[in-house]
Amino acid sequence: MKVLLMIIDGFGVGETPDADKFGDVGSNTLVNLNNKINLNLPNLQKLGLFNIDGVNLPHNQEVTGIYGKMAAKTFAKDTTSGHWELMGVYSKPFPVFTETGFPAKFVKIMEKATGLKLIGNRAASGTQIIEELGDAHMRDKTPILYTSADSVIQIACHVDVFPLEEQYKICQQIRNVAKGKFACARVIARPFHTNKEGKYQRLNDDRRDYSVAPPKNNLTLLEKKGINVCGVGKVKDIFAGKNMSESYHTTNNKDSSDKILQLLKEDKSRFIFANLIDTDMLYGHRNDCAGYAKELANIDSKIPEILKLMGEEDLLIVTSDHGLDPTTPSTDHSREYVPIMITSKKLSQNKNL
Repeated sequence: MKVLLMIIDGFGVGETPDADKFGDVGSNTLVNLNNKINLNLPNLQKLGLFNIDGVNLPHNQEVTGIYGKMAAKTFAKDTTSGHWELMGVYSKPFPVFTETGFPAKFVKIMEKATGLKLIGNRAASGTQIIEELGDAHMRDKTPILYTSADSVIQIACHVDVFPLEEQYKICQQIRNVAKGKFACARVIARPFHTNKEGKYQRLNDDRRDYSVAPPKNNLTLLEKKGINVCGVGKVKDIFAGKNMSESYHTTNNKDSSDKILQLLKEDKSRFIFANLIDTDMLYGHRNDCAGYAKELANIDSKIPEILKLMGEEDLLIVTSDHGLDPTTPSTDHSREYVPIMITSKKLSQNKNL
């Protein structure tokens, strides 16, 4: 038996009742994007996407499987808490440092751990802060430190100043000291280089996430039962490498989709936990509505291939970790319901959860 849990990263279906506490009133990734760009998602519609309560888009009368929407219990809207909660972990919100950056005391702890001076230290767009501080970084060999509305410590370094393995080591050293009130969910390595036009450009394929270790969760239970847990994309990073029988680092959604199809073709029972990151990383955070819509269509186009490879007992679950409405002024995650669509040859048809 194979179960594929596929996360469309940053894909919400409407504000939650507490969205006002996050500044996200009016956010609806699916509907607002469809109103701006008429989405073409026939296969996700057939799984019940447009039939979800509150979506108010033309319903499909021939839905295969069951569908609904979910709200996070954890009072947060970050990647780590979203993925953890999908595996049964309800945690306290991780600390964020959006308003003032990291406290001077913590910056000194990080500098002592790495032996390096850090510059920046504020909430910022990664591309903007690299453009602004890249020259100083190159001159003084000082990693760029920044954060966002997420609970993240982001470290940007040019590959000519700090080779990739050295950057990863720096982030691991910071992960080791990010504890207690400074225990951010993730430390993220953000390498960049100088492109042919002489501009600084992030190397998204070489990004690495170093997460705080999760408590026992559903993956722990699967592992104890001897079930093969296979992570695709950044899932291994989000769970700090815990409880994974196999893990495949992928560079983009196409790479992830190809790996999913390869795993489904193999005659082996697995729980495949896959994250499709491009909707979030490349398009949502940049308010790129056209890119987001195109990537949703790409994901949609893979559904028939996935279903064709699934046996009688196999199960497909499509959901998300949080919202990220690219039509709003904000470039951060949004506090939204996420869709849940489950299909199998043995499941009921067209059932609203």
